[in-house]
Amino acid sequence: MRQVFLDTETTGLYADQGDRVIEIACVEMVNRKLTGRHFHRYVNPERDSHEEALRIHGITSEFLADKPLFAAVAQELLDFVRGAQLVIHNAAFDLGFLNAELARLQMPVITGQSVSVLDTLALAKEMFPAKRNNLDALCDRLEVDRSGRTLHGALLDAELLAEVYINMTRGQNSLMIDIETPAQRSGPALASDFSGLDLPVLWATPHDIAAHESILAELDKASGGKTVWPR
Repeated sequence: MRQVFLDTETTGLYADQGDRVIEIACVEMVNRKLTGRHFHRYVNPERDSHEEALRIHGITSEFLADKPLFAAVAQELLDFVRGAQLVIHNAAFDLGFLNAELARLQMPVITGQSVSVLDTLALAKEMFPAKRNNLDALCDRLEVDRSGRTLHGALLDAELLAEVYINMTRGQNSLMIDIETPAQRSGPALASDFSGLDLPVLWATPHDIAAHESILAELDKASGGKTVWPR
């Protein structure tokens, strides 16, 4: 399974109000292993960053002045993500900006190039409800070293996100479902074979059964006799 971890930096928070992309980074992972391939471009947004955004990423207009326009890197970006699952933290934000940039060029939306999109922020909220789930908090919680992250940077953040994702889904690598299309497979899909395992069977003891029946009786009483299992 090919995944692309994607992050952007922008001039501000609102693509629909004229804010633009200034940095794009993608990191490739295949079968839960980083391949070393990445896509990383700075982009001249033809406008200044808001002060709040500049404090976050530190990428100045002077630095971006000689960088290419988005139009010059758009096709490279689409080619890099094509056929992969996109993994993004707060996907609506990054996709909203990238699709706005592509719309200006009358090019197809980025999600049209990918198999699917996985939002790790949504995943983190399910796993850690009522906790902070930004990238810094997840790195600390999942023991991912972020000591080099003094400012936000798209490439570093994409690499950190890949490590966070691996730790969030630890133990799933042997149970991952193959979601590639038949055209993407180089050979037949392999099913897990458990026939060689000698799995123990643990039978309930009479005490276990009695305790179970007692709990069921209490639930039936609490529901006013409306439970379905006695029938």
